[in-house]
Amino acid sequence: MTLQIETFKNADLSQGWRPGNNAGGATLFKALGHPLTAPRAHALMDELKSEGPVALFDPMGYVSNFHAYYDLSKLDLSGYFVQRLEDLGGTFLGHEAAPLSALKASGAKAVLILTFDTDKTFGSIKHLFPEDARIVSLDDIRIDDDMLTNRKNYLDPLNFATNFALMREQEGPANGADHGIHTRVATANYWALHGAENPELWLALFDEKGEQIAEWREQLPGAGAPFAIDSSEIRERFGLGDFTGSLFIHAIRIAGHDVVKYALDMYGEDGLALSCSHDANAWPADFYAGMPAGDEDEEVTLFIQNSHPMPIPPHSVGLNIIGAQDVSWFEEEIPPFGTRAMSVDALLPQASWPDQVEIVAGRYFVRPRYEVKRKGGNRRIAHANVERTDLAPDPHIPDLEKHMGKGYIMPLPILPRDEFQSVMLPTPMATEQHELPIRAEMIDATGETVAVKFLGRIPRRESVEVDVESWIAEEGAKLPSGYGHVEFLYDFRDGGEADGWLHALGRFEQKASGHRAETIFGAHIYNTATIYKDEPQSYTNKPPGLTTRLFLRVGSLSGDDGGLDTMCHLIYPASTPWHEKSSTLLILHDAEGKPVAERKVEIACGGSFHWRLTEMFTAEEREKTGGAGYVIVRDTSCRLFGFHGLLNGEKSFCLDHMFGF
Repeated sequence: MTLQIETFKNADLSQGWRPGNNAGGATLFKALGHPLTAPRAHALMDELKSEGPVALFDPMGYVSNFHAYYDLSKLDLSGYFVQRLEDLGGTFLGHEAAPLSALKASGAKAVLILTFDTDKTFGSIKHLFPEDARIVSLDDIRIDDDMLTNRKNYLDPLNFATNFALMREQEGPANGADHGIHTRVATANYWALHGAENPELWLALFDEKGEQIAEWREQLPGAGAPFAIDSSEIRERFGLGDFTGSLFIHAIRIAGHDVVKYALDMYGEDGLALSCSHDANAWPADFYAGMPAGDEDEEVTLFIQNSHPMPIPPHSVGLNIIGAQDVSWFEEEIPPFGTRAMSVDALLPQASWPDQVEIVAGRYFVRPRYEVKRKGGNRRIAHANVERTDLAPDPHIPDLEKHMGKGYIMPLPILPRDEFQSVMLPTPMATEQHELPIRAEMIDATGETVAVKFLGRIPRRESVEVDVESWIAEEGAKLPSGYGHVEFLYDFRDGGEADGWLHALGRFEQKASGHRAETIFGAHIYNTATIYKDEPQSYTNKPPGLTTRLFLRVGSLSGDDGGLDTMCHLIYPASTPWHEKSSTLLILHDAEGKPVAERKVEIACGGSFHWRLTEMFTAEEREKTGGAGYVIVRDTSCRLFGFHGLLNGEKSFCLDHMFGF
């Protein structure tokens, strides 16, 4: 059963924008479900139970969201009252919605006003409330004012820049980072770049049972400076044992972005556990997709992080193969803020690569991580993506070619062929996507298209693997630069429907070690001045987004994590011809956010550029970072798309898409 809260509405950003390119994200559920709010709400409910008849006044339509977390049926309700005429005719728990003007005669001993910031309006309507009744509101469960960016508007999205991160800390047979399993959240203080004067993080760590085992505030470094939250350091700081659970992250007193972005690294097991993944996306969805089944030598585990202060009932989370009707349900209850490791192989024993798995999530948890462990010991983590429920085929997309050339482009890298094997998998990512009419184009780093493959109108149930090495062999194609990228594009030569939400997964294997990494992303329209809806998308303003600012965290070149190099694969996709060459700056910063070195590179329009930190910057320049620097990829001439990773020699590596701010 789907949790009856509103988490996200996919808005058309062409008519409105908010920081972080997040016009559709809801704030109410974050405010009601905050770990600091929950105990206050439960205490308030306990008090109201003993007050006698309680009237509900719901001026904004918040009752369903509140009831989902804090069961209002436990109260002795005398009535349900609304302020908007359009809400009349509705019912709640058997009470027909009545107008506010009828509240005074309700006989209520207490009134619960289901809204925040009641001081703005209560004074003018106070005479309509029962005399001598206790008046309480959602303001009674607010978090402290010093955590708010905008105290005058409690539900301002900037007040609730929150997210969850999967944290695992497991001690190995010997001490040190190369043993056991450890996780690290890496990001930067990008809020100060937008004018935040004293931002910090409020953090709470929950174990598998949902018990809070640590709470603290983290002071942030200077504007743009990087920082990391490491599970091994948390363990030592709070005297903890092994744990697997959720780190709740709340960025407070911020500016510019209400999205908490980060890279999640996993490391340890003598290098075999090296992996990285993108942030969790803080708005729980109905469904997730894009998680592939494992090969015969792989075990797949899905981590469910309950993102709410109420339990997930049994048989509320399930898995099925995309396109199939039978759902295999998880039978356990998951406690509030608890975490469960779910065996995908046990629930779907019939699934195998390249089958794709749909996750029935019911809005109970943020974008989940899954782990794949190979028999040789290598393990990797990756994330599924939001499968949208609000999309229908767009009849205008087949005609975009007239004005927008290639239109929607889904690019994935071909990593250097002498070191890696690259395999791609188009993935359905909306419940109404019954087919994907697409072709794949293989493009050298120089921007030259070397092979084209029409994949047809792929039915939802079918998974079509695109193996780059097999494709090159079949067509006798050559990739002169040794690397490049693949673009998945809509192709309507045989008809078909599309909605613009085209996704694809890339799986990459290091030839020397057999270590793998996976990444998934969705299509956008790139580098054209013509606008269609919210494309070309921008993270800093209204469309068109025609510039680049990407964050590249770097691996330590000495120390506990074994001397990791940093690699980056930048792609310059163009729906229509754009600047012949990019004008891309790679700016190396130190731990305080100060630039220490800069390189300019030119990427061919439609091409790509693969580089390593150790090859781009000298040892002397890298030493100036203090082992905790980062690179900003900046380009004011075009929009680039990037992938970042860490390289542990010929032992292991990791890769995922980059983020910008």
